[in-house]
Amino acid sequence: MDRTADVLIEALPYIRSFYDRRIVIKYGGAAMEEEALIHSVMEDIVLMKYVGMRPIVVHGGGPRISTWMDKVGKEAEFVRGLRVTDAETMEIVEMVLGSINKGIVSRINQHGGKSIGMSGKDANLIVAEKQDAQVIDENGQQITLDLGFVGKIIGVNTEPIITLDKAGYIPVIAPIGVGVDGQTYNINADTMAGEIASALQAEKLIVLTDTRGILRDVSDASSLLPTIHLKEIDPLTQEGCIAGGMLPKVEACTTALIGGVYKTHIIDGRIPHSLLLEVFTEGGVGTEIVR
Repeated sequence: MDRTADVLIEALPYIRSFYDRRIVIKYGGAAMEEEALIHSVMEDIVLMKYVGMRPIVVHGGGPRISTWMDKVGKEAEFVRGLRVTDAETMEIVEMVLGSINKGIVSRINQHGGKSIGMSGKDANLIVAEKQDAQVIDENGQQITLDLGFVGKIIGVNTEPIITLDKAGYIPVIAPIGVGVDGQTYNINADTMAGEIASALQAEKLIVLTDTRGILRDVSDASSLLPTIHLKEIDPLTQEGCIAGGMLPKVEACTTALIGGVYKTHIIDGRIPHSLLLEVFTEGGVGTEIVR
């Protein structure tokens, strides 16, 4: 059989299984920065929509935010993968994410999709409150660190997402939330994607990153763990396999799974068409986290 036909036949059961199902995609990393990868991801998202899936995109923007901070002489600081956000940084975050959001919407539309962008502030999509960080100091004592205007999600209003989705649009959402007092909060994009996937009872949450997935040995790309279960997350974290920027990604997957999402995936966005390879092939290209 011709290889092209093989590929289509292999994809058929997945197209059937995921038809009319919501797939939340957290878009970030190199796949947002390299031109060829940007086109690849946009094509994947539009194709998913055309074969009957219902993709919802939550995007990050960390590297570009850090670039703008450098331009104004501010040094980026992170605690457990979360950006410390003072008032000036919050202004930069909102400006940069707004620009990124419009760019993604434009690209999807150029590739034949229909997309509308929003942030978590629109229609109170994401209601948040101030989040601090609990860390262990050099003396082994737990201390609280003030992260500034970093938000913890306390409510998700799914109505605007569902309205756009039912109308045939691909929602593209920037990770900003709003407090009950109107304060704007910087939300980690991984965390937001997990909360939205949970609130929507999505079929899948797929997180694009710049590593192969979760590695048994973080210095060895060949030590990929193709599948892990929720009960394995704490031991892997204690071993140091899950650390730094991977922590909020795994926490997002945990939130989604506990909230009823069927499967979650952390995949390498540097691989062209990694979304299609993960969704439509048996082997996949990253780590799936399941209950």
